Amino acid sequence: MADATAPRQYVPLTCHGHSRPVPHLSFSPLEKEDVYYMISACKDGNPMLRDGQTGDWIGTFLGHKGAVWQARLSPDATTAATASADFTAKVWDTHTGELLYVLQHDHIVRAIAYPFDQSGMIATGGFEKKLRIFDLHDQKSSDDPTSANPTVVHPATIETSRAFEIGEGVHKDAIKFIVWAQDPRVIITASGDTLRWFDLPTRRCIREVKLEAEIKSCELAALAPAHSSPTDIGGGLPVLAVAAGKTAYFWGGPRVEDELKQIKLPHGIASVGLDLKGRKFVVGEDPGTWARVYSWDDTKELDVHKGHHGPIWSIAFSPDASLYATGSEDGTIKMWKNCEGFYGLWRGGVSGNGTD
Repeated sequence: MADATAPRQYVPLTCHGHSRPVPHLSFSPLEKEDVYYMISACKDGNPMLRDGQTGDWIGTFLGHKGAVWQARLSPDATTAATASADFTAKVWDTHTGELLYVLQHDHIVRAIAYPFDQSGMIATGGFEKKLRIFDLHDQKSSDDPTSANPTVVHPATIETSRAFEIGEGVHKDAIKFIVWAQDPRVIITASGDTLRWFDLPTRRCIREVKLEAEIKSCELAALAPAHSSPTDIGGGLPVLAVAAGKTAYFWGGPRVEDELKQIKLPHGIASVGLDLKGRKFVVGEDPGTWARVYSWDDTKELDVHKGHHGPIWSIAFSPDASLYATGSEDGTIKMWKNCEGFYGLWRGGVSGNGTD
């Protein structure tokens, strides 16, 4: 007989369109009228922009000649940045789909990040084992799309020599993830099994933490200001969520350097997402194809999501925490409801109590 207290299963929305694995996805901040967007990286080389609430396809950024490992939207959602195996990172106009900047590298680019509230700066990292900061404000010369003929956009190519290298010689492995703290002077990298905190004004590594295994996922969980409160996990500030081995690690504070919790699970973890308000976290099991939902407070398993046919490499919550998305080796993205009542394409109900 079914357990009456078991959480109600909602049919997830499935986003098709990619032809190869989806290693990363992320959401934009909340725009006016509660609009937000989702961007997905894909090994088919074609990152896609979607409506964040419905998953409806908006456009595909065409131009990479290799797998795209990460994709992120700028704080104002006017640009998108992508990191690729074609030795470039690219910056795109999200309204027109035009390519604005090519950030040329000497090896595969695996990680990319914007600051918390600054759309004109980008950090990159990858197989060169170098953390670099590109200031796009300084690069608008003859290639400025606003100059001369505004209808023709000529992307500006920026060589690595024009970027600032942070923590020269510190990384021993490829940089897989970069996170910019809410304090814009602090940036965090995940490389091999090690997290590193860097102080940008001095360009020095100020902290190093070795985890139990290679880091598979490292993302900043943050709610839109209108949706955050002091009672949230992290006290209303963003929280760094990291997966390595069988452990999920969480750090908080303005510089995300205060360890909040380590949670050891009975299985490996390929990815982790954190619901700050709902006080739960979601992990992609490794090996496996299921997403498991756990309570933050007592680590009790709350739910299991079945539906993907490959490992789940990326999990992200929307900026209002009303849904979360999973990106998989199977080439699909699934969106899971995480709120009461009507939302997006879902009709009624509250996740977790079985009512309509």
